[in-house]
Amino acid sequence: MKESAETGLTVDELAARAGVTVRTIRFYSTRGLLPPPEIGPRRVGRYGPDHLSRLALIEELQHQGLTLSAIERYLEQLPPDLSAQDLAIHRALVAGWIPDKAEDTTRDQLERRVGRELTEEDLDRLAAMSVLVRTEDPGVFRVDPGLLHLGTRLLDVPITLETILAARSVVMEHTRSAARELSRLFKDEVWGPYREGGPDEEELARMKSLSAHMQPMVVQALVTAFQRSMKQELREAFGKEGDPARRDGAPQE
Repeated sequence: MKESAETGLTVDELAARAGVTVRTIRFYSTRGLLPPPEIGPRRVGRYGPDHLSRLALIEELQHQGLTLSAIERYLEQLPPDLSAQDLAIHRALVAGWIPDKAEDTTRDQLERRVGRELTEEDLDRLAAMSVLVRTEDPGVFRVDPGLLHLGTRLLDVPITLETILAARSVVMEHTRSAARELSRLFKDEVWGPYREGGPDEEELARMKSLSAHMQPMVVQALVTAFQRSMKQELREAFGKEGDPARRDGAPQE
């Protein structure tokens, strides 16, 4: 497998991949928002996937309107040994209730952002993962910045395009089913009794507040339940011998 484009990034490469300036990275580092890089040959700092994921999380927290001090407090509460994947999950939870913000991006801009040349097969895979949508101009794509980081990492995973499409179909089918049932439950058990009780300004305000808070709670509940279910399914499917962590001698939970 070819080396990931996220391995051993210089500060300039990290800035290009994250869509920020080198000055911003250095500022975040002085505030403790980013862990220090690994020092390689010639005393050059090298950054990895955890730095990219942390920068993406900081960006989403800023989009939520958090101040720098609030972001510092948020990050301080996270375990220090979180992996890039764990940080990506935190980012997904933060971004889950932010309005969609697709951007029109040229192919050159896209390749600079991901740090690699993209083949037509790469573009097809990114489109299958809903990371981008092709436009009428073959050199311009509508890109979801929130999914770009994760989608780029998956380009090097040995999964066929057909498997990606099949997985997407499974996810869409079951998430829509869950959303439909949760909406029905809210309508029957919460909204229905309220409507039957007649107009009440105070109750209406309470219902609107409940609706606004439902989505982030449901997103977090779904992610947590999925993580636990996936771990259980992997244990049952592969057992101890099929678990790479077990082969490496990692202790059991």
